[in-house]
Amino acid sequence: METEEERFPTLRQVLLLFVLLAQTGAEREGYTVAEETESGSVVANLAKDLGVEVRKLSLRRARVIFENNKNHLQLNLQTGDLQVNEKLDREELCGPTEPCVLQFQVLLEEPLEVYRFKLWVSDINDNSPVFPEAEMILKIMENTLPGTVFSLKNAHDLDVGINNVQNYAIYPKSHFHILTRNGSEGRKYPVMVLDKALDREEQPELMLTLTAVDGGAPPKSGTALVFIDVLDINDNAPEFVQPLYRVQILEDSPLGTLVVTVSARDLDMGINGEVFYSFLYGDEEITRTFALNELTGEMRIIKKLDFEKIVSYEVDIKASDGAGLSGKCTVIIQVVDINDNAPKLTMASLASSIPENSLETNIALFSVQDPDSGENGRMVCSIQEDVPFMLKPSVENFYKLVTEGPLDRERQAEYNITITVTDLGTPRLKTQHNITVLVSDVNDNAPAFTQTSYTLFIRENNSPALHIGSVSATDTDEGVNAQVTYSLLPPQDPSLPLASLVSISADNGHLFALRALDYEALQAFEFLVGATDRGVPALSSQALVRVQVLDANDNSPFVLYPLQNGSAPCTELVPRAAEPGYLVSKVVAVDGDSGQNAWLSYQLLKATEPGLFGVWAHNGEVRTARLLSERDAAKQRLLLLVKDNGEPPRSASVTLHVLLVDGFSQPYLPLPEAAADAAQADPLTVYLVIALASVSSLFLFSVLAFIAVRLCRRSRASWVGGCSVPEGHFPSHLVDVSGTGTQSQNYQYEVCLTGDSGSNEFKFLKPTFPNIVGQDIGKKSEGNPTFHNSLGI
Repeated sequence: METEEERFPTLRQVLLLFVLLAQTGAEREGYTVAEETESGSVVANLAKDLGVEVRKLSLRRARVIFENNKNHLQLNLQTGDLQVNEKLDREELCGPTEPCVLQFQVLLEEPLEVYRFKLWVSDINDNSPVFPEAEMILKIMENTLPGTVFSLKNAHDLDVGINNVQNYAIYPKSHFHILTRNGSEGRKYPVMVLDKALDREEQPELMLTLTAVDGGAPPKSGTALVFIDVLDINDNAPEFVQPLYRVQILEDSPLGTLVVTVSARDLDMGINGEVFYSFLYGDEEITRTFALNELTGEMRIIKKLDFEKIVSYEVDIKASDGAGLSGKCTVIIQVVDINDNAPKLTMASLASSIPENSLETNIALFSVQDPDSGENGRMVCSIQEDVPFMLKPSVENFYKLVTEGPLDRERQAEYNITITVTDLGTPRLKTQHNITVLVSDVNDNAPAFTQTSYTLFIRENNSPALHIGSVSATDTDEGVNAQVTYSLLPPQDPSLPLASLVSISADNGHLFALRALDYEALQAFEFLVGATDRGVPALSSQALVRVQVLDANDNSPFVLYPLQNGSAPCTELVPRAAEPGYLVSKVVAVDGDSGQNAWLSYQLLKATEPGLFGVWAHNGEVRTARLLSERDAAKQRLLLLVKDNGEPPRSASVTLHVLLVDGFSQPYLPLPEAAADAAQADPLTVYLVIALASVSSLFLFSVLAFIAVRLCRRSRASWVGGCSVPEGHFPSHLVDVSGTGTQSQNYQYEVCLTGDSGSNEFKFLKPTFPNIVGQDIGKKSEGNPTFHNSLGI
């Protein structure tokens, strides 16, 4: 016993709790209905008896449950009436048991209530008495004294109570009369009493009619013939060794098992002393269950026993000799219950799907039954331990399957639960019931990006609507809760025109460039991308996207010095006494690109005197390559090429004018012919404009006058000097970002000639360094101190 308690501590606790709760069921009065009552007949108003409003019966899912799982009654939820569902046959339901009581329960949910009721099925007289044999033969010795009693086989009536056999009668009554006696089980047995001595020589045989009458209204009857054979004298009847036998037999005993052996003795000799055994009363159930050997008195099983149907049998056995005398004994057979019935589980309600994150939730409501008795009928319920569910005993024999806490569909979306009901018999029998519980999704997971940040690269001058990359987010929910929509979030920098730069596909997260990007204007930008699911409420997350614009070689080098703006070109002065390597000038150029696209190199394409000058490839310095001679022309024109290192490379050319002089005291610097020609042409242009304006409308005159004023200003600037240096800042996009040593735009040479033709003074100005705001300025190139010193500055 201690071992069983140690092995099943939890089951014992659950069973104890179930027993305590089972006492909470309300025991109600019962109802009576006559058998064979028509279907649909009203038994009672259940709603009134329970004190429940009729409209609440449907809301609380009221239903009637019989212990035999048959629907004998039905509940009308509209009226609250308890009605007969099918005709009831008391004899089929209860057999000889009286009263016939059916147990049923009324189950109400939300809140759960169980009411127990009893249904008494009353008997009606719908069966006539029937004798087991239509003919009975009695052998009576002729010397039998009047008053001798003879037992006859009783009639069987399936009805009970007053509707069962009440009286017996016999006809004719010349020699016998009938007495009706009560048996131990309430049955009435006929005994025949001899009234007049028999005379075999006068009448060797008698034929009598035995009638059995029940107490119904109207009464019903059944008859059998009794043949009496008058015998010669036999003065000793068989006598049993013991008048009462008590035996016990297991209900699972195999067919042919010996139940008992009865024994009787007859003191007579010969045929009068031979004993034959037979069942005294021809009960149909007994004759179908047991067989009696008429010679040996052995009684054996010929039909399977069932404790749940019949608990005990009372069998009367008659011992007869060859002369017709007989004796009687009674055998009481007690059927011993064994654990041959597994528990039964009846599911009352079941929820196949529950939402995740919900607290303690009822999954199933079920009842358990075991028709065995004692320990064989006691039960415990359990489920496997690896599921987040538990069993709770409810009222009576009901259990609830509930969740232990919130579930997570993303961890497990389906549970297979096995409910095991085990009895406490030996051997233990169990019943298992499998149910599947689906966990429905709720929107409890926000979309998650595959990366917290994305870096995308795009080359400038891209085509509009170019796919530049994608972002991706996943949602572990399902259905609409997992459908992700992408969007651009407002930029942190309000000056960033994000809406005109990129767009995103709401369905798949593809990013597109809306317009061509310019590396020189925008090298990189960042923005946030949001991913939102379609659940209620919607959940979202965000990721950072950085777009890096890659430079393309789309800018040619721009020459800052010498200026190439269409005005009079600047001229560099070189003394004829200059040594080889003398710094003549420095070509200063920038490239708006970056990286190797902005690496500049210089080369001399063409020169008036080849070999006289050379240019350094990396810094653009133009120097003399040899000593100057008198044979070298005074005017030298150099064509230089500035080329970047991009793919394909871009280049620009610049022309440098060099004047070879003997000294700097009286320089002879004739004005360029182009400037003189332009100066001579300007008055004619002005006259032409004036002439045209005189014949034009006032409106055209104003426009042309404006143009004339502009031309006059340009003409005046041409007469002021032979060198034109632009005022103001250089364009902001001319930036040297290579860092290779090329001169930046801050370096300028100012070499101007005065317009006075009398003295032809030469004026050499020092370098100027304008402040260019907002640009990435390259390295400044230093001037040639030797050149400055030779001018005496």
